[in-house]
Amino acid sequence: MSENTSTKPYMIRALHEWCTDNGFTPHLLVAVDGQTRVPMAYVKNGEIVLNLGYAATKNLLISNEAITFSARFGGISTNLYIPLAAVRGIFARENSQGMFFPEESAVPISNTGGLVLVAGEGEAEILKSDTSAAAKEISEKTSVKKPTLTLVK
Repeated sequence: MSENTSTKPYMIRALHEWCTDNGFTPHLLVAVDGQTRVPMAYVKNGEIVLNLGYAATKNLLISNEAITFSARFGGISTNLYIPLAAVRGIFARENSQGMFFPEESAVPISNTGGLVLVAGEGEAEILKSDTSAAAKEISEKTSVKKPTLTLVK
């Protein structure tokens, strides 16, 4: 039996599509490491937030292993390479709705698949184990309410 593929690239693609379909600007939170190719002048505290909107990117490809595209920084076209392990989250700039992921080396959070979800106003839940600055900033902008699950038979 083969091992299942990660759901992470599928979630990223789905949220990117949701953002663009609804007129939002998808942004990607990336933890920069030795494999990540981004303009270092824009890295802050080991992280960078990138605009993934089609107007800001060229040749955007979200594969199962990495996100690649070119974008302009200070008027200079730059090719970017972001391994999926470096992706910490994807969210809409306008309303902060999106999804955040734990560090790859972190122990998975039980019953959540290791995901940190950010929902609409009044229904956001950011798990305390997520320590990224962007997630903290988003949690401060939204009120926290526990989600409910309804089983339908």
